[in-house]
Amino acid sequence: MTSPHAPRIAIVGNPGNRRVSLFRDAVRRAGLPEARPVGWAEVLAGGAEFHTGELVRLDSPGEDPALERALRGVTDSTRVEGTALWYERFTAAARSVAAQVSACGATLLDDPAELAVLFDKRRCHAVLRNAGVAVPFSPTSGVSAPVRGWDHARSLMADAGVRRVFIKLAHGSSASGVLAVETTSGGRVQAKTSVQRDAQGRLFNSLRVRRYSTEAEVAAIVDALAPDGLHIERWLPKAAQGGRSADLRVVVVDGAATHAVVRTSLSPMTNLHLGGARGDLTAARTAVETAGGSWAEMLALCERAAACFPHFSRVGVDLLPGIGWRRFAVGEVNAFGDLLPGLRGLEGSGAESGDTYDAQVTAIVRRARNEHHVDA
Repeated sequence: MTSPHAPRIAIVGNPGNRRVSLFRDAVRRAGLPEARPVGWAEVLAGGAEFHTGELVRLDSPGEDPALERALRGVTDSTRVEGTALWYERFTAAARSVAAQVSACGATLLDDPAELAVLFDKRRCHAVLRNAGVAVPFSPTSGVSAPVRGWDHARSLMADAGVRRVFIKLAHGSSASGVLAVETTSGGRVQAKTSVQRDAQGRLFNSLRVRRYSTEAEVAAIVDALAPDGLHIERWLPKAAQGGRSADLRVVVVDGAATHAVVRTSLSPMTNLHLGGARGDLTAARTAVETAGGSWAEMLALCERAAACFPHFSRVGVDLLPGIGWRRFAVGEVNAFGDLLPGLRGLEGSGAESGDTYDAQVTAIVRRARNEHHVDA
């Protein structure tokens, strides 16, 4: 029987989508009262309600085309443009939740101020760099002055002496609007990206990574994206597994690395929805240790990155292994990087028997107990 003092959790997300469903399943497995979903659409419409004593968890607003259109001010949810407006509206919605939660005596598990940094790649990069976390070089780290377009981006690359960069939307996610740009010694420019540009110059997200082989094509895309804000960082050569480029997504829950997955791809973007595939985690660990590295230190780097955001309940850290698996850098820290269905916890993490959501529920219960929300 559920204890009458067990924590009651509300999850702000999109009711019915996979993220919310998986989290609610984990709550049931823990024997807690049913987690109550609150839609971001309700928040935006001013109809969301929270209850005294609830623990409120923020989740992704994605996977809802109608909500995407509302947040980004576009008529087609597959469009790339509109991320600056999306950021403004979403962070305002998160602050609205915080105000309501505070007013009614509930507890918010995720800080909207940290969420705002996590969803601005320029600010996030600067926070990590200033904390001594290894990150790729970036001429836009922490810079508030906008990248004005391709000519400006290319001059920043030239000034920094870098020929291979990722140009990213400052407020993008899921590789939307990301270009892997290369400039040869002869000055030729090409890029790989999932962005598809139509005859009218509109940009759309695609599930296929394509190559643009002329500077004019690259410039047209960068110029179209620039009004939404851009982040530029050095494209680091990455380690390989099975002949494919490899990186890792490490989930850190309540300060501890609990889950990790290797992502491999034939393209510069390893995102699973863009043709990436899960790699062999055991083989990656062996490669690190064979190269003289420490798996524990690698995970500790991810925990140090997550520690820059101590008031966010969990993050997904994108870890970039250098060629040979000897050096590592943190590419990004993702507020909602925990959607890894079926993945069991890391050995020695204490989360071996469950998925990322089980680990989060365990952390929530521990916090509730420590704060006397439940019986000790």
